[in-house]
Parts: sequence; C-alpha cells; structure tokens
Amino acid sequence: MTNTGTDTSAAGCFSKEHQLEFARNGCAVIKDFVSAEEVAALRRRTSALLEAFDPSDHPLTTFETGSREDRHIGDKYFFDSSDRVSYFFDEDAVSEGKLVVDKQRAVNKIGHGLHIREPLFAKLTHSDRVKEIAEKLGYEDPRVLQSMVIFKQPRIGGAVPLHQDSSFLFTRPLSACGFWIALEDCTVTNGCLEVVLGSHRYSPVTRRFVRKQESTVLASGESVPDGTEFVSVEPAFSLFPPARDCGQARPEPMPDPQSDECRPLEVSAGSLVLIHGQLLHRSSHNYSDRSRWIYTFHI
Repeated sequence: MTNTGTDTSAAGCFSKEHQLEFARNGCAVIKDFVSAEEVAALRRRTSALLEAFDPSDHPLTTFETGSREDRHIGDKYFFDSSDRVSYFFDEDAVSEGKLVVDKQRAVNKIGHGLHIREPLFAKLTHSDRVKEIAEKLGYEDPRVLQSMVIFKQPRIGGAVPLHQDSSFLFTRPLSACGFWIALEDCTVTNGCLEVVLGSHRYSPVTRRFVRKQESTVLASGESVPDGTEFVSVEPAFSLFPPARDCGQARPEPMPDPQSDECRPLEVSAGSLVLIHGQLLHRSSHNYSDRSRWIYTFHI
C-alpha cells in the first residue's frame, strides 16, 4: 500500500476493542475517523465532479444492484472503469434512454479509480491510519482494489440486497475488507448500512461475480463480454489475518434464527465502518428527502 507521507489524523484509532468487535461481529465502527474538515473537502470535490460531469456522451450505464438475479451491471463502460473516474446512474433516474432527473440527483456512484485519479481521495485511502488498520488486521501486502463515492439520492436511492463483498472481490484464501466512510449522517430513514452481526463466522462464500464467457466484437475490433453473472464456487471461508489463515478456518454452526437478522448501523459523518468480506449486509431504499453520501474502498 502506497504511503503518501506522515498522517497524524486519528493516530492509533484502531484500538484493541475495535479489533475484538471486528472479530466478533464482522464489522467495527470507528467514530471521527475522518475529521469534519476532511469530510467537507471530500464533499466539495465530489460536488465539483458532479458539476463538471457531462452526461451528453455517456452510455447511461445504470448501477443495477442485483435485486433481480438476471440483471447486474456489466458493459464496456463498467469494465473500463477500474482505474478511471466513471459515473453510474440510479436505475430510477433513466427511462427510455433519457435522464428523468437532473444529473446531480441521477448519479448513483462515481468510481472505481478515485484512489488513483483524485488526490484528496488518494491521500485518505493511502493514509497512515488506513495502513495501521491493514497491518493490525494481518495484511502483509495490501492492495486497494477499487474506490467509489456512493450516493443514495433522495427518494430514488435504490436498495442494495443482502450480499457478501468477497463474492465480488473473490480470492483464495478470501481476503477482502471494505472501508466504508460516511460523508453524511447515515440513518434508517436515508438508507444506512444493515448487517447480520457475526455472519462472517458461519457464512461461506458460495458464488463469484465474473464476466460472462460470451462476448460481442465491437466495430473497433475489440471483444467485450456480454455482461456479468454469478457462478457457483466451492464454498470458501477464511478469517483474518487472510495471508496466514490459508483457508484453514472452518465455519461455526448456524446460530438461532432470531440472531440471523439485519441490524441497522446508524453512524455520523466522518465515521468509518470496517466490513469483513464474508459479512452479510445490505441497505434499504432512501425514501426520505435527505441524501446519503459515502466513500468506500476495498483492500
């Protein structure tokens, strides 16, 4: 992980209590991980990106969350986004090939290379405080895989169904961890995270998100996959530190059904939520008049 210089903000923020919370629940909340000044700067830069965005030559790619099993995001624009600043729309913001709301409210997320292209986001992502957490989790050579600002826009911000991040960022042994940073207060009313506490300890990953084998040859001669899909995999399970586990850990027995329920994680702006790659989590539709902006990246 790149080190961009000394960073004293939130030094020593990942306490022993946080580590125990992460091991027990599969997630940990660190309040004030990002200062109010940093949050304001990140929001200003995000607003500038939205303002500068010209949708006129955009393919109107929507972020399809997989709430329908036969649909998920996957086109050339998406495949080319890993190291770029790309824009994806809410499904409800596009109708018959046109935006039905203004562009600032239409965008669902900006990603997936903010940690590469945008200095403010890069500084936070590669900061000493992030490096400290990665080291305490046992990573030996952590790599940032993707980064994005996700918006739950007022009224149209769609639900994200229950999922495990390691299904999308699949490795053997499993090693994904999400850093989820609130840029606004996140509450039940505007679509905060909801998690099944402890589910990382008994829920193996049984499917993997992949490009489809079928492809289309464009006029340029480039071959592009015909979208994405989930494929079944041999159940995979791993606990931290990922490099030393090597898949030797085994799932615990399923708990009482009453404990297998989603719990809302309401957090204030500046909070960090660490998310284990096997943790079952989701977020609900934002039916409120308030937006919900967050910045997230995965290692």
